[in-house]
Amino acid sequence: MAENVKAAPARGRRTRGKGAEPGTAATPPKPPAEDAETLVGYYRQMLLIRRFEERAARAYTEAKIGGYCHLNLGEEATVVGLMTALRPDDYLFTNYRDHGYAIAKGIGADRVMAELYGRSTGVSKGWGGSMHLFDAEKRMLGGYGIVGGQLPLATGAALAVSYKGGDEIVMCQMGDGTAAIGAFHESLNIAALWDLPIVFVVINNGLGMGTTVDKSSAEPELYKRGAAYRMESARVDGADVVAVRDAARAAVERARSQSKPYLLETVSPRLKGHSVVDPARYRTKEEKDALKAADPLAKMALDLEEAGFLSHEDRDRLDAEVTAEVDEAAKFADESPEPEVSTLFDYTYATPVPGDLRRFPADPVFRS
Repeated sequence: MAENVKAAPARGRRTRGKGAEPGTAATPPKPPAEDAETLVGYYRQMLLIRRFEERAARAYTEAKIGGYCHLNLGEEATVVGLMTALRPDDYLFTNYRDHGYAIAKGIGADRVMAELYGRSTGVSKGWGGSMHLFDAEKRMLGGYGIVGGQLPLATGAALAVSYKGGDEIVMCQMGDGTAAIGAFHESLNIAALWDLPIVFVVINNGLGMGTTVDKSSAEPELYKRGAAYRMESARVDGADVVAVRDAARAAVERARSQSKPYLLETVSPRLKGHSVVDPARYRTKEEKDALKAADPLAKMALDLEEAGFLSHEDRDRLDAEVTAEVDEAAKFADESPEPEVSTLFDYTYATPVPGDLRRFPADPVFRS
């Protein structure tokens, strides 16, 4: 159930008023019952992301994926709920935990896996890797490795949409640790001042790497930070795909129809460590057991079964389908060529730049 902070109009074209009162909550109307096809479709997409991430973790241990690799394990309901609320022409900026978002935004699992493998058929032609998935056609504009690096850029994209008079919106996803940095506050402030069509989404998995939010944030309910900028905000259970979808739709509708920014916090504990190489020793056995018991994928499967929407046979069939899809993606990545070294500098600049240096290591500084 989302808790909506009651916010007064902010500056700019809006009338000044009292700031939002942190902690003031309003209960949204109960959504209509969902049909079986819709819910099973959400479950299948969540299952695809789960199996993809499990295969990525395996490929990393096999040294087929290099560099950093951060997985969406345990956050599948949040990913699918958020992406369901977007139109195909809406823009998406994410942090480095981006694989599931790329798949849910419509980028093929084969191209995502090929990018993780560093192959030329990857979504970023093999030069981006796990943290830098980018597809202008699907309007996924990254994948950013620097904490908070995506926020100013997403805010700028929302300004461009507003300047051009379009009705697209920008969604900017981030982790809970990002809510403590300067770019977070600067971006929210500008978005509120200029009435920009952007939805900021904080994925609160309870840990900034290994430090709990409670120990690192004076206000651990991160959605309340929108009050400082007179920005409407809400908190939602990230393990409930329908709740996330409904909360995201409300945020997107406000951004699209009223050109007002919105801050949405989803509480979405991750099942594993910060990255593939993090064993999460900072968690107790009791905490790990509780996370496993609250697995959103297993919970949704049980709910669908109890509602009569999904039988054991259906679950096995869906699992076989998505496993085969992920196997094909891994095969595609394995068989794809690596980028040509000569293309290393092809995407440094969007257009030719005078004096562009393209010297490789060990190349002479001057050629005869």
